[in-house]
Amino acid sequence: MKFLATPLHSKYGVEVQNIQLRNISASSGYNELRCLFEKESLLYFSDQDLDDSAHLALGALFGPREDRSLNPMDRDPAVSRVSNVKQDNTLYGKGEKRLLDLQSNMLWHTDSTFLPVPALANILIGRVIPSSGSSTEFASTRVALKEMPDRLKQRIHNVYFKHNYSHSRRKIDPNLAADEKFTHWGNQIWKAVWKNPVNQQESLYIASHACEVIGMDTRQGLDLIDELLEWCTQSRFVYSHSWQVGDVLIWDERAMLHRGVPWDYTQSRTLSSICVSAQSIDGLDDMRYPPRH
Repeated sequence: MKFLATPLHSKYGVEVQNIQLRNISASSGYNELRCLFEKESLLYFSDQDLDDSAHLALGALFGPREDRSLNPMDRDPAVSRVSNVKQDNTLYGKGEKRLLDLQSNMLWHTDSTFLPVPALANILIGRVIPSSGSSTEFASTRVALKEMPDRLKQRIHNVYFKHNYSHSRRKIDPNLAADEKFTHWGNQIWKAVWKNPVNQQESLYIASHACEVIGMDTRQGLDLIDELLEWCTQSRFVYSHSWQVGDVLIWDERAMLHRGVPWDYTQSRTLSSICVSAQSIDGLDDMRYPPRH
């Protein structure tokens, strides 16, 4: 299967124009899709027709679906809804935890760095889109690392970041950060640079959840994290995606930061998301702390 791909950004990302993702299978198209994923880090498909079942099937090609359930007897729904719409079709209002959580996603982040097994990929689908706003912005930490000045690059040599879900939520609201959904996972420690085992390309692995640099004074560590995030999210590294219904974005969580953009919260917005967990074959073992010898 041959894809027609045109650039989204001058240095990463492509729009794939001649494929329906529901037709991709392990024996037809996935290998080509995965090659593009490894090379470009961000893939965009418009006018897709993926229901939840097809969404799950596509995710399963990349690896195991992420499970954030706090209780093994009460598992997460099969597909996550990133939405300001309640089950009764009313909208979450100012100060409600769900809306605060959505606003926390407007910090530059990488999904699931706070989990014992982080994400390889996110597959996100536009379902209900407001009349304006609600874009999603992306920044390539692979490109940013390549262009990083040596003085900064040297500071992340063999460095490890501690990640905590509550840390990012506390930036929005202390009460939100205290919710069990965010305290449950505790701290996770990951190497600051993730090497892609397929093409040997390195990316800075960082997020709004990063709260400490191992072996460094807390304040100095936070200052370094802020400096790195500021470097990676310069406008020259950023692609902004304006959603349309039926859009699908697939991105490499090892090599991309992203964030939501505010919209008029009196309007509905719903995206469907599946995160796929990273595995040893994706370079996960080399990211763990303490380092392997």
